[in-house]
Amino acid sequence: MKKRALISVSDKNGIVDFAKELASLGYEIISTGGTKKALQESGVDVIGVSDVTGFPEILEGRVKTLNPMIHGGLLAKFDQPGHHAQMEEHGIDPISIVCVNLYPFQQTIAKSDASVEDAIENIDIGGPAMLRASAKNHQYVTVVIDPSDYGTVLSELNENGETQPATRRRLAAKVFRHTASYDSLIAEYMTKLAGEENPEKMTVTYELKQTLRYGENPHQKAAFYRKPLGSEFSIANAEQLHGKELSYNNINDAEAALQIVREFKDPAAVAVKHMNPCGVGTGKDTYDAFTKAFEADPVSIFGGIIALNREVDAETAKKLHEIFLEIVIAPSYSEEALEILTGKKNIRLLTIPFDVEKKEEARLTSIEGGLLVQEYDRYSLEDATVTVATRREPTEEEWAALKLGWKVVKHVKSNAIVVNNKEMTLGVGAGQMNRVGAAKIALEQAGHRAEGAVLASDAFFPMDDTVEAAAKAGITAIIQPGGSIKDQDSVKKADEYGIAMVLTGVRHFKH
Repeated sequence: MKKRALISVSDKNGIVDFAKELASLGYEIISTGGTKKALQESGVDVIGVSDVTGFPEILEGRVKTLNPMIHGGLLAKFDQPGHHAQMEEHGIDPISIVCVNLYPFQQTIAKSDASVEDAIENIDIGGPAMLRASAKNHQYVTVVIDPSDYGTVLSELNENGETQPATRRRLAAKVFRHTASYDSLIAEYMTKLAGEENPEKMTVTYELKQTLRYGENPHQKAAFYRKPLGSEFSIANAEQLHGKELSYNNINDAEAALQIVREFKDPAAVAVKHMNPCGVGTGKDTYDAFTKAFEADPVSIFGGIIALNREVDAETAKKLHEIFLEIVIAPSYSEEALEILTGKKNIRLLTIPFDVEKKEEARLTSIEGGLLVQEYDRYSLEDATVTVATRREPTEEEWAALKLGWKVVKHVKSNAIVVNNKEMTLGVGAGQMNRVGAAKIALEQAGHRAEGAVLASDAFFPMDDTVEAAAKAGITAIIQPGGSIKDQDSVKKADEYGIAMVLTGVRHFKH
């Protein structure tokens, strides 16, 4: 039986050497287009697809391999007499090796100036058809999508004259993952183009970035995947300059820190533990901001994740170096700062470009047997219709503090309360089953610093007990959504203590 290999690739890395080795093993090489030209120029004997099909390429190359002379050779069961007889009758030769990769659709739509026409023309039709046919028929056909597999295939052919069944199955599975991912990107692009918000089917694709040592706990397996063409402002696309590999919990905490620090335009520092902020500070520069974030909660910051929205300088690095930290995230580090921080072996130092356009992606949350999809909570105070419900309006300083508290509280697990001044958080109450409980934690943490500070709540007060607790601690202004049937009780209590209360009309639950 004639041995044939079909080769048609957009990624030509290693393809000439692969084809030459196949030719030396007695394979006839079938190819088309740019691949055929590249092989011929390198001295490889090549049979054109048109010579096999007896039909020219037509429609600007849109139709060239969609032909029984090709697909009969890919889908035939080589050892079945009926198939063998039909192949002889129609002059079809089997194709036992297929090396194909697809038009660069992803690379095309990644270009900022890519037109819809460019994208459409880079939707491959013949390639996926050949790959799927070969993968379906992997009992007989070896199908290769990835240049990293060339060596394995050649090694087995040289040793055994054929590839192993387990290898063919592994490569077939890889093909189906690849074509599914390819189609997923096309589906996502076309769905956005059509303006459909909630399509009847949702397909998503991610690429393995890192196999993790374990998940939340050592007995849980885990891995980290990255979205193709996802936001550059992402932990998935961060550059790690130093330190151990990121863990599952590191990644979650780093994501939380990044989402909080993006709220601020002025120099800001965010410290996160267990996906909640334990300290947020703003200031005239990075050192000032971090000093305030540290002072917000110098106990909880130990072993935390720090995100900064300005370059880390030597002065800030010295202060960071004094504390045990898991991760520092920043746009950049000065040479002196890097020299100081890399003195600690295990601290992870990440850089993320803060000046890129931030893509608004959907937030996906898996449940057993399903997936929840929602927008990220980007609603800001500037978007809200703000009203002052009390007799007293906030002072200018209180307004500044209320705005900071509102930026932070939406990133704290509900029920959430934040106590802060205009430059830093003072107390954070997170994830409590009732609101007054969250308030008591935040106020207790703030201690005497609550005197003259403000309080932010992610959702309304069902009772006036939170206002009562805040007043007794010395809080002078409160920001909350409002919307409770007992709003007036809270307003009345605030008026009783001379507290200014601002209602935003929008809640910020975070589960």
